[in-house]
Amino acid sequence: MPEVDATRVGAMGGSQGGGLTLACAALEPRIQRAAPVFPFLSDYQRVWEMDQAKDAYMELHEWFRRFDPLHEREEALFTQLGYIDVQHLAPRIQADVQMAVGLMDTVCPPSTQFAAYNKITSPKDLRIYHDYRHENLPGNSDATFQFMMGL
Repeated sequence: MPEVDATRVGAMGGSQGGGLTLACAALEPRIQRAAPVFPFLSDYQRVWEMDQAKDAYMELHEWFRRFDPLHEREEALFTQLGYIDVQHLAPRIQADVQMAVGLMDTVCPPSTQFAAYNKITSPKDLRIYHDYRHENLPGNSDATFQFMMGL
């Protein structure tokens, strides 16, 4: 698209969109800024070990119930999920990143989000909402738009 200035491209999204924001930024080096909010698709095994496989991660329970009730292929499953786990893509991100997390989030547990954030090596900033869950984070949309104005 000739009308797009390729030096001014960013990505932003929340939950699954947050996970996809990280994936896009990792896989497309022309993305200059990324603003994920409580990203999903990170650290599946930790979610399982914490017994938090509900809501966004409920499919883990369903998979075991339908395909591996004795957990004989558990290790193989988590190895396969590792191929799409954004924490493993995070080191490839070259964009500046501004991420937001609610510390009371039970849909996408904060520790799984930190697994991705801690592996980002490009310039980054983390907005921590101590008393918020997987919900609207007051002021974060404005902060994201200000961040993106730097493009």
